[in-house]
This record gives sequence, structure tokens and C-alpha cells, in this order.
Amino acid sequence: MNRASRILWPALLAMAIAACSGGKQPPARHQGAAPPLASLVVRPDEAPNRQVWDGTVEAVNAAVLTAQTDARVMELPHDVNDVVPEGAVLVRFSNVEQKSAARAAQAQIASARASYVNAEANFKRLAAIYPQGYVSKADYDQALAQRNAARGALEAAQAQWSQAGQAEKYTVVRAPYAGVVTKRYVQVGEAVTGPPFAQQLIGIASLKDLRVEVKVPQSVAEAIRRSGTAEVQYDGGRERLKASKVTVFPYADPATHTFSVRLDLSGEHAGLYPGMTVKVAFATGEAKQLLVPLSALVERGELQGVYVIDGDHVTLRQLRTGDVSGDRIQVLAGLDGGERIATDPGAAARWLIAQRHEEAR
Repeated sequence: MNRASRILWPALLAMAIAACSGGKQPPARHQGAAPPLASLVVRPDEAPNRQVWDGTVEAVNAAVLTAQTDARVMELPHDVNDVVPEGAVLVRFSNVEQKSAARAAQAQIASARASYVNAEANFKRLAAIYPQGYVSKADYDQALAQRNAARGALEAAQAQWSQAGQAEKYTVVRAPYAGVVTKRYVQVGEAVTGPPFAQQLIGIASLKDLRVEVKVPQSVAEAIRRSGTAEVQYDGGRERLKASKVTVFPYADPATHTFSVRLDLSGEHAGLYPGMTVKVAFATGEAKQLLVPLSALVERGELQGVYVIDGDHVTLRQLRTGDVSGDRIQVLAGLDGGERIATDPGAAARWLIAQRHEEAR
């Protein structure tokens, strides 16, 4: 609603209430020519026939991080609602046991390497003189087996060290992507367990990529699939976003017989957060509709109306409106095709008040 209409509304409230009750308010009569107001005649026009359902905003990237090692929580740098960059430390565990295991694995590697070097040297000595017949076939085979066993032990020790090093890395849990912390499942000082019964640690969701999921009746699923267009409405309908992609799931819920529809959102979507409920408008065809410009609409709370011009009469008429299509809004009741409305509600309000004052004199 423009500023002039907000200022003049208290003076017109009585007329608006009369319109709400369904009665016709006494029209203001201007003696002589028609009111000098910008106006247009409203007529039914072809417009998208849209149906609206409630949908839920979801994060495309959302995860609950779990413990990958047995440890005790030492630090939780972030709390719920904190925005964190990719790679930020979310949980830090005690790592005494993991470091000890890593050092033990390193010592095992040193021992296994020494055994392997000795077995390799012994095998090379025997292999050099075996062709001359100075050693038996049994001694040669035994040296070869010892060399191979020492090599296997060294490889096993190296694998154990790699596993211990990975367990030490698991004592620091980092954000897999930039996002917001959605939930904390543990507290500082709490002992956690890793696989196979991995304990939940912290939830994170990315606000960069969002989508909306909505359930629609099976009667309109095919029309939505053919149209492939949808609009997300939130903040009381003041904010609107077109879906970059509309996906109708290829199966229905056997209990409710509804289809799930997923809407991908691209670009900026300030004010949208995972878990929010929004309105989703789907185009299901075209139909004749009575549309008026949004700029001609007078709004006060739940009340909406337009100034109707009939000859030298001007009245404030309450409307029941529907969906918004571009810069126009659908009129469901309160106005008929062929009627003339003022396109500048501020000017119409000033003219109407001036006529009331003139009549009062």
C-alpha cells in the first residue's frame, strides 16, 4: 500500500467496514464531470491458473557428523546457529590413546624393517652361492620364505601405523562444507564411541543450496510435471522465488496417494532457512481471470480493496483476492468485469475526502 493510502485510511475506515459487511456505502457524488482520476476498466484476461500448497524448505547439503573413534570430548568451539566456514573445527577429542597407538605402530615398523633388512641380506647371500651348489635347496627355500615373511610383517606394521594415524585424525572433526550448526548431540567431557555404534556428535546444514518439498494430490501431478514451473512464496507473499527445477517423483505415497514434488532454488534466497514452511504455487494451465494491478490495491491488515468509479461516484470496495501474477493480482470476489477502478488509490482517497468535506458544507 502506498504512503498516501496509509495516511488517509483512518478517515475511510467506516466506509471500509461497510464494504466488509457486504452493504453498499453511500457513494460520494461529484456534481458535474466524472472524477479526474487515472483509471482503467477491468476485464477478464487469460492468465496462468495456479494452485497453491504448503511446502517445507530443506538444505540440499545437511549431515549429522558421528564419532569415528572412541574418545572424550575436549572442546566444542561452536554452538547451534553458528555459521562456520568449510574445514572449521566442530569437535575436538582427547587424543592420548590415539597418539600412543601411533607411536607403538611406528616402533613396530622400525622392528619389522630391521627384520626385513636382515632377512633380505641373508637371502641375497644364499641366492648368490646357490647356483654353485654350496647350499641346499631347503636352506635356499627357507631363506626365501623368511625374506617374504619379513616383508609381509613390515607391510602389516605400515598398515597398522596408517590406521593409527587415521584414528588420531578422527580426534578432530571438521565441517565438510560451509553452513550453520543445527544441533549439538554431545557436551564437553562426554565419552563417545566410534563404529560400529558410532555416536552422533553435531548437525550442520549448508544455507547455500536449498530446495522445497511439497505433497500434491495425484489429480494435479501430471499437470505439474508437464508445466515444469513453480513459484515459492514466503514472508506473507512479499518474497517470491521461481524454482530453477521442478521434479515430480515417479511414485505416489500408498497411504496418502499424494506425489512428492521437489523444487530446486538457485541464486540468492535471503530469509529462507531449512525447516521453514512456505507457499508453493504451481501453474496447472490457463483460464480467464479478473486481474487488477497491485498498485491499485488498498491494504490495511487483512482488508483489501479498490476504489471503484461509476460515473461521478467513487466507492471503496472490499475484494477477496487470490494469486499474484506478475504485477497483477487475481480478484475472486467483490468486482465484476467491465467496472472501472482508480489506478492511483492515494489520489482517489484525497478526492473522496474532498467531496465529503464539500457535502458537509
